[in-house]
Amino acid sequence: MPIKIGELAKRTGATVETIRYYEKERLLPEPFRSSGNYRLYNDQHMERLQFILHCRTLDMTLDEVRILLEYWDEPDKECGNVNSLLDEHIRTVEIRMNELIQLKKHLITLRQKCVSEASAKSCGILNTLADNACHK
Repeated sequence: MPIKIGELAKRTGATVETIRYYEKERLLPEPFRSSGNYRLYNDQHMERLQFILHCRTLDMTLDEVRILLEYWDEPDKECGNVNSLLDEHIRTVEIRMNELIQLKKHLITLRQKCVSEASAKSCGILNTLADNACHK
């Protein structure tokens, strides 16, 4: 039974804007239109949208999702490139995790610049941020 965009959004947890965006990006196929020109979605739209949303929760880019959808649309195709894509995504996540660890260390160091409440003028955090900004 066809459903309107609001119902699709409600059932999947996506926003209406997100659904329209995925249509514009051609990740979701054009929906059917009612005689009143309302978008009408079917089970295949919902299944595909849930696939996309799941990929996005894994922080995959739209390009990565697009590639995965190509394989999903061709179930008989060999999936070696899917493995490679995921391996590369894992490496990207590892790099970002290391960058976040470094960021955390910098923030902890910065936080230690101000151990007690003082006026903003003598705040070690603000002064360190200002000094580093001047030296770049």
